[in-house]
Amino acid sequence: MNDPNGMFYKDGVWHLYYQWNPYGSKWQNMTWGHSSSTDLVNWNHHPAAIEANGLGAVFSGSSVVDTENTAGFGKNAVVALYTSADLSQIQSIAHSVDHGHTFEIYPGNPVITLESEARDPNMFWDTANNRWVLSLAHALDHEMLFFTSPDLKNWTLQSAFGKGKGAQDGVWECPDLFKLKVDGTDEEKWVLVCNINPGGPFGGSATQYFVGDFDGTTFKADTDADGNIPTKWMDYGKDHYATVSWSGAPDNRRTLIGWMSNWQYAAEVPTLQYRSANTLPREAGLFKNADGQIYMSSAPSPELVNIRDKEIVKVNNKSAGRKKRVFSLPVSNDGVCEILLDLDCRRADSVDIRIANNADESVTLRYNSLDHTLSFDRRHSGIVDFSQDFPAVTVAPTFENDKKISLRIFIDKSSMEVFGNNGKFVMTNLVFPTMPYSTLSISATGGSAKIENLKIYSIKEL
Repeated sequence: MNDPNGMFYKDGVWHLYYQWNPYGSKWQNMTWGHSSSTDLVNWNHHPAAIEANGLGAVFSGSSVVDTENTAGFGKNAVVALYTSADLSQIQSIAHSVDHGHTFEIYPGNPVITLESEARDPNMFWDTANNRWVLSLAHALDHEMLFFTSPDLKNWTLQSAFGKGKGAQDGVWECPDLFKLKVDGTDEEKWVLVCNINPGGPFGGSATQYFVGDFDGTTFKADTDADGNIPTKWMDYGKDHYATVSWSGAPDNRRTLIGWMSNWQYAAEVPTLQYRSANTLPREAGLFKNADGQIYMSSAPSPELVNIRDKEIVKVNNKSAGRKKRVFSLPVSNDGVCEILLDLDCRRADSVDIRIANNADESVTLRYNSLDHTLSFDRRHSGIVDFSQDFPAVTVAPTFENDKKISLRIFIDKSSMEVFGNNGKFVMTNLVFPTMPYSTLSISATGGSAKIENLKIYSIKEL
């Protein structure tokens, strides 16, 4: 599987569709697979929701609950809009009256056609203007197109955004457009998510975004002090792509999920007999940084506390210097665990956090308190020789200036997701150790650091 698609929330259930090949473990035969959950943790798998037809394979798209029956399919019908891909890429709709389990293809498809390649439609109801808004990736033109519609069937092109802006080295894909409040203020800004492949900060695919304003027709991105539109990244790992949000999430949440791989090596990762997983679900927010720019945060969804099992380690106010402090990781559930770590590095130049196993395979996270970065070195993490692009060091800004960081690290059998300072920076990276990681060690250079808090939880077998 790859891109998450068509996610919507209805009647207490989160529905997640995804690009799926029912017949093999490499990209082909694109179909909408389907799973659902009441808690974002435990997922039920369902039969395929939308399959290829005479218009082509079923590429990425979005779904909404049509509460006012604007499309005429019935009140509260689920309407999906997706790319039909054959010799060309056109946009099609389908609807469901059984909560998204089965869909009926609209006989009037396609509803949008262009002469050039365009895909991954993402739509929402614009309350201010009483109509639907659609973002569509004009992939090879490196821009997003914005359409409006009264009924999900008849769409009018309104504007375009992106040519010459942001990262331009790859195709633009999988857009999302939504409004968020800036933390601690009443200010609201719009976020345009733009997934790009290649052209990520560490090679291959990645998720960039723009913060700005949207008037229902046109998106305008904020500029920096020099009048330029800065390139911003949602995740500073190599394995975070096609990230989009759920439609209709409760309590005004903006809940996101991505595909956890990279097109540089997605078809070659050493896994049997599955290929690819989603990231953990995340909650989007906005915060203003010291440079005056507004950035997006993505923190772990609150439901994830429910996967914790036993508290294996609890440490407070311990110093760490050149001599490593070593802690054991859980052995249950193949070492799958969650680590919470608060560090005060005011007396240290850098701190190394090494996660290792008995085969001397390791990941090293290095917090550099002088340049305010966190790096993730997976060059010795386990199996790395299946692709020349896999051994890598990724680096994230920590968006702090007091030499303190809080990390929340989820270690799975073949991945690590590192959330810093409540999601102000994130790194998602695949790892393939030949045996579970078993130790966590912390050391500092240039002075001592304080481990203010360290907690390690085993994770329940789901």
